[in-house]
Amino acid sequence: MITPTSTAAPKSRTAYILLAVFLGAYGIHNFYAGDKKAGLIKVLVSLLTCFIGAIPMWIWAIVDAINVKKDANGVDFN
Repeated sequence: MITPTSTAAPKSRTAYILLAVFLGAYGIHNFYAGDKKAGLIKVLVSLLTCFIGAIPMWIWAIVDAINVKKDANGVDFN
């Protein structure tokens, strides 16, 4: 379990949602939140499938935007 660190500044939830909606197929919102593994998976699936895989990755991003309330450090979005 990742515990929140007091030195991490909270990130904007609005920015996270906008990144997920517009660039979610490439995992940009995951990189913003610090979740490099999920971001890398989305980028690779989108690129290696000649962007056909971008459609399910974008759907995954929309689900992330709705459900994720904390960044990778466990800090709540503001």
